[in-house]
Amino acid sequence: MVKREFMVERNGRTFVLYAGLLDEAHRQGLKSITTRLIQVPGPDNGYTAICQAVVETSKGVFSGIGDASPENVPPQMRMHLIRMAETRAKARALRDAVNVGVAALEELADEAEAIEAEAPTRRAGRSATRSLPGEEAMAGGPAATEAQMRAIRAIGRTRHQLSDDQLEGLARERFGKGLAELSRREASALIDDLRSGPTAVAS
Repeated sequence: MVKREFMVERNGRTFVLYAGLLDEAHRQGLKSITTRLIQVPGPDNGYTAICQAVVETSKGVFSGIGDASPENVPPQMRMHLIRMAETRAKARALRDAVNVGVAALEELADEAEAIEAEAPTRRAGRSATRSLPGEEAMAGGPAATEAQMRAIRAIGRTRHQLSDDQLEGLARERFGKGLAELSRREASALIDDLRSGPTAVAS
């Protein structure tokens, strides 16, 4: 079962985070994830990218199809249609592999906004960490959420085998500040970097 910290509520519905699916797949004996680009986005197909993902675990082989077009991704992701299609395909294959029936948040058209919007719900009933006066402004916006920090560590650990110290170095190389100092926008950018593929880590 996917850890509770990776389950989110949005508009009365429950979703799972891709990082949680990947974490659970590793716990269930993930052997490989392979992807294949089925359709290159272009003017003849409405700029729709289609990818297939195949996940192999100790339980068997599972596949999923993901699509992304300017109509079903947030505006800031329209230059990354292939990446979005790949992520959605992997999320669908991983959901079958670990037997999760709810959709992944990344499958939503407004994924980027949803990830930030769900943070208050996930913190319900918990003590929220408060920023000092002026701290948010110094960070260039609202401070990164606890959910974003968990996602960064989970994706970094499971997809890139990065330690907390290496992630700290990556944040400093990318933004000139540590993880705890990142703004929400910077944390979202770092999550996108970690999802997109191999990541160079500062020594």
